[in-house]
Amino acid sequence: MLEAETNSPPHAWLPWYNRHQAALLLLARQYLATTEEAQDALQEGFVKFWQTRARARDMAAYLFMCVRSAALDLRRSRVARQARERAAVAPALFVAPVELDDRRQVLEGALEALPEEQREVLVLKVWSELTFAQIGQTLHIPANTAASRYRYAIARLQVLLASEVTHE
Repeated sequence: MLEAETNSPPHAWLPWYNRHQAALLLLARQYLATTEEAQDALQEGFVKFWQTRARARDMAAYLFMCVRSAALDLRRSRVARQARERAAVAPALFVAPVELDDRRQVLEGALEALPEEQREVLVLKVWSELTFAQIGQTLHIPANTAASRYRYAIARLQVLLASEVTHE
């Protein structure tokens, strides 16, 4: 059905998906509690992108925007569901996740210590390799704002990670 609607050959979406899958999954993971949720957001956002790609000025930025929107929608839905569940039942005890590698924990902790607006720009720039113009389009902010947030994020990470090294 999708191919007939867009006049694309079968599997024309596959190169786009293969090229951006890892970066998109990492982006979605920044907003969601589990990898499974991030995969759901990736799938939902990619389908939306592919079906509506004709309206995009910059295909890559539009793709990242679609996946980000899907992740944020999924997060809002999860938060609302959890609030309903907490209101309905007494809180349960949760088992802590398996301990992660120390270095990974330190880096994840430093990333989480960043304000969300800086963290999302950092992820889009470093792991997704978007330009500041594409990041601006994805986040609906000026490119200069994206660049500033990136610089602030890098500076803050340097401080956070330097303090971790001195504590070891």
